[in-house]
Amino acid sequence: MEHEVFVPVTVERLREALGDPVRVARAVPGLQQDAGADPVAGRLKVRVGSHSITYRGAVHVTGRDDGSYAVEGDATETRGTGSVTLALTLRLRDTEGGTTLTFDGTATADGRVTELAQDAVGSAVVRLLNRFAEALGETEEEPEKPEQQPETPEAVEAPEPVEPPAPPVEDLTEPANPPAEAAHARRTMIGRSAEEVDHAPPRGRYAPVPAPQTVASGATLRWAAPAAAVVLASAIVVTRVLRKRR
Repeated sequence: MEHEVFVPVTVERLREALGDPVRVARAVPGLQQDAGADPVAGRLKVRVGSHSITYRGAVHVTGRDDGSYAVEGDATETRGTGSVTLALTLRLRDTEGGTTLTFDGTATADGRVTELAQDAVGSAVVRLLNRFAEALGETEEEPEKPEQQPETPEAVEAPEPVEPPAPPVEDLTEPANPPAEAAHARRTMIGRSAEEVDHAPPRGRYAPVPAPQTVASGATLRWAAPAAAVVLASAIVVTRVLRKRR
């Protein structure tokens, strides 16, 4: 068999992919890799016409001195006794706008695939090679993740101090919350008549300061005058008595 596939990828990029078994395995369409096995090993379902056959096997890609690659593989049916052996040579040719991949070699098979039409088998092989070549050009090497270095106490920057918010400017004309005495005065006025409220004297801190009392001095003078008169009268009487005795 011989088949050519054109992909819009440079030769250098395809050689890098073919040299990495992991990227080759990702390029095989429908391959279900076996855990712990070779990268290009596992289960592959091949659809031929209206039939599908599942194989389990492995493929190896080896570079040669002339720049070509040897593609060798073998697999067996998962539900049967049939097997497939593959021996191909892959060559890369630099073409304008990309690269042409040429597959030539042989493939032998027995089992269920021999019971199907040969043109359907050929179409299935061509479709598999086309998808492999296209996927090979799209695969890229996964970048290595940088190792995270643990932060040392010296490397941790101290948080910047946060200034507390400025207190709100209060209204200088009237406090936001009235004093307890004023609130009490307002509560006591609720329910009273307008006349009582108008004539009721203010209480608490809002009550006017009373003027100095002068009652004490007036009262003292009112009591002192009669007492002085009594003393004076007594003195006159005593004086008269003494004169008569003389």
